[in-house]
Amino acid sequence: MLHLDMYHLLVLLLLCSPGLQAEGEHTSTESVRLVGGESRCAGTLEVKHRREWRPVDGSAWTLKTAAAACRELDCGSAVSVEERKESSDRSVWWIKSDCVLFGSSLRECASSSSSDYSSSILYLNCSDSVRLVNGTSMCSGRLEVKTNQSTQRWSSVCEDVSDQQDAEVVCRELGCGAPLVLQGALYGEVEAPMWTKEFQCGGRESALLDCRSSGSDRNTCSPGKDVGLTCSEPVRLVGGNRRCAGTLEVKYQREWRPVDLYFWPRKEAAAACRELDCGSAVSVEERESSYRSVWWIRSNCVQFGSALRECASSLSSSSILDLTCLGKPYGDIIYDIIYDSNVPRLTHTCSS
Repeated sequence: MLHLDMYHLLVLLLLCSPGLQAEGEHTSTESVRLVGGESRCAGTLEVKHRREWRPVDGSAWTLKTAAAACRELDCGSAVSVEERKESSDRSVWWIKSDCVLFGSSLRECASSSSSDYSSSILYLNCSDSVRLVNGTSMCSGRLEVKTNQSTQRWSSVCEDVSDQQDAEVVCRELGCGAPLVLQGALYGEVEAPMWTKEFQCGGRESALLDCRSSGSDRNTCSPGKDVGLTCSEPVRLVGGNRRCAGTLEVKYQREWRPVDLYFWPRKEAAAACRELDCGSAVSVEERESSYRSVWWIRSNCVQFGSALRECASSLSSSSILDLTCLGKPYGDIIYDIIYDSNVPRLTHTCSS
């Protein structure tokens, strides 16, 4: 009899083990939440650690780190992170970004510091019901939607029910630039569920689910029709004498700002020129400006292949960055002949 009781106890322990849950069973997070926002996927980020809920310190967060938090919350893509100052100090958790980027949960990466207090609190905004997955950046990937929050299921979208206007809305909703490519099977295929009702966007809506959709369901979607979308990165050069030269600006949190020059090695300049579709980097120069809000681009983040916007955080500075890229030639011909400054300058650049 004792042997039987021990057997039942062992079975019970095995069934209760979190690693042996039935396939398809959804385990909701009990240690991360967003509070005080307009939706479930926006608000002040709080983490439960050591049985205590605390907000997260908002300094030094980038979209790359925020993307991990959005995934843990089962929300869409990370749209913005904002450092909010509070009038009174609060006890906070400090999240180690490297720990999160290597796949650990926020709770596993939380710690206290010598002073548990900070006036800087993180406000996070994730897209509620749309995301791009398996892409090369946060502005590319297979398009997925979640139309029913109660079921918590994401569905791929069939290429046959998506068009350019839909793509414009999605790119805008995710804080990216204009759509570049909309095509099936760009970023892999998945099994059902598949969204097969036609979106009927006008192109100016703020969110995909604000668009009307057809009442009828096409029921099927041919293999290889999971729609993939590539949006342009919101980066530009302004004030130069051609498209591929000027002051580098990045649009983030719906605001264009110049980029701070601090620690811009050659790799960062090359990455910026690639995002601009401007070939290789030629020069990086410092220009003094009025003291103002700029974006600081984290060098190590860019070196791991992330886009500039994903590596941006807010800063005030008077030093901004002027960048010159070579430009893309038509065919194999590049004319960029620059004489000495004392001689009349002739510049012929086919690409810009």
